[in-house]
Amino acid sequence: MKAWRVLAVVLLAAACGAPEPEAGSGSAAEPWVPAPDFSLPDIAGNPVKLSDFRGKTVILDFWATWCPPCVYQVPELNQLQAAHAEADDLMVIGVSVDIDGVEVVEPWIHEQGVAYKIVMGDEKLAREFGAQGFPALAAVSPDGSIESSHGGGITAHHGVIEYEELEKIVAEAATPRPL
Repeated sequence: MKAWRVLAVVLLAAACGAPEPEAGSGSAAEPWVPAPDFSLPDIAGNPVKLSDFRGKTVILDFWATWCPPCVYQVPELNQLQAAHAEADDLMVIGVSVDIDGVEVVEPWIHEQGVAYKIVMGDEKLAREFGAQGFPALAAVSPDGSIESSHGGGITAHHGVIEYEELEKIVAEAATPRPL
């Protein structure tokens, strides 16, 4: 009987594979890790494809209407998008992970005054970008690689990333990597 238990533990360990690297640390991802491309509908149902923004830094904000801290990120992201509007070097995309769809998301974005693009995604996609909870943020470099991912609780301001920190993340993501 003991041999069966040992075999079961060995098989379970083999099935689980190596542990994933910890996401949300705020540190840069491995060099040249391509961001998973996606095509997701915006609120009007129009497709938004990540690869269409190649050449710009992209900030992906994974959020949900049921996430209380997510509301505090909106003004910071609005400010970030507005600060880069003239240079046209940045795209902020909010990725809703709400399973109830546009019917729940659209009123929320109007109530909160969201001024950046919103698309309908899911938690599976959020995890592909390193999200372990919400809000979560991923920075994609102009070359299409994941520069970094961040959990919402890295600053004291309502548990979200403050504007100054967002600008640092954008600057790091926009900096070309050495060959």
